[in-house]
Amino acid sequence: MAAKKNPAAPAVLSPRTLGRATLARQLLLCRTAMSAKEAVGHLVGLQAQNTKPPYHQLFARLDGFDPAELAGLMESREVVRIVTMRSTIHLHTAADALTLRPLVQAARDRELKTFRKGLAGVDLDRLGAVGRRLVEERPRTPKEIREALLTEWPHADPQALGVAARCLLPLVQVTPRGVWGRSGQVALTTVEHWLGSPSEPVPAPDATVLRYLGAFGPASVQDMQTWAGLTRLREVFERLRPQLITFRDENGVELFDLPDAPRPDEDTPAPPRFLPEFDNVLLGHADRTRVIPPQYRGRNGNGNQAYGTVLVDGFLAAIWRLGTGVGTGCGATTLTVQPLGRLSRADRDAVTEEAVRMLCTMAPAGTDANGYDIRFTTFVDFER
Repeated sequence: MAAKKNPAAPAVLSPRTLGRATLARQLLLCRTAMSAKEAVGHLVGLQAQNTKPPYHQLFARLDGFDPAELAGLMESREVVRIVTMRSTIHLHTAADALTLRPLVQAARDRELKTFRKGLAGVDLDRLGAVGRRLVEERPRTPKEIREALLTEWPHADPQALGVAARCLLPLVQVTPRGVWGRSGQVALTTVEHWLGSPSEPVPAPDATVLRYLGAFGPASVQDMQTWAGLTRLREVFERLRPQLITFRDENGVELFDLPDAPRPDEDTPAPPRFLPEFDNVLLGHADRTRVIPPQYRGRNGNGNQAYGTVLVDGFLAAIWRLGTGVGTGCGATTLTVQPLGRLSRADRDAVTEEAVRMLCTMAPAGTDANGYDIRFTTFVDFER
């Protein structure tokens, strides 16, 4: 009897190969003509705890992007800002906001337990009902929500009451907050009230796993759990295994992927890209070496301060920040780039070209269109 052959071992993918695959899915190898709404859906949302990063994220990915396009989607309520993955604010399509929030509700319930001491004696079901009534009467600021809840539970911790409302209710930040060229304080109402549609029942995570792989793969179970802030997804991947293919990384970790998803050669050119703080391509995996070299781990932030990231050849190579009126005349725009290592003359030229392209589209209103000052210098001392 012939011996049974062992199946071929999965291919091993280097960080560089993984990076090229993820950059392709993230629309960062080549700008695409996709619409802003399509891109937000394809990327399964954009991290958006600050107001400008979603615009910069789409500029880096879309051909001919105009910030007014995304602003219009926000004003027409086709995209919304809502707490979802990792308990952070994301910009989602309306359809995703109604389904992804229920999917990650279990994580919000776990978060709420950490504040239980400040909620002693508080009926959470009643708090949810009272909070819903308050914000559906009219959008309210977080301070207004805390103060109103404190009249109902005067002995509770105000911060814990606010967190409880945030965890129990699917709250969206209403416009004009987040609209390009405008300003507005945070004001909240429920996603159902804002969109005029009920939330969907808690969905099975299968479809979201496939979408995650389409935007971030190849990836491990732990990678997706890190991105989503969820646990116990192993059984979902096992259920989907027959329709997926697998690889290994250089540490032997099993990676899953969609069979027909792009996996470019590791030598595929990756042009420079300016990414804002908290871009999901930097946060979407447990092992981030596909975009962040080990020696630069943690260098795109310093304590609670996060900086914009410059990708060169597909990897974090510099950080950046934008300012105005710094030694260039009133209203001039200054973009400071701090290389984390040596950049060749060709790399600096390519980074400068991309910086000018970004400034032409994304410089704040009222700045001097001809007053760009692009500097390569240090503005963060990581040794302190």
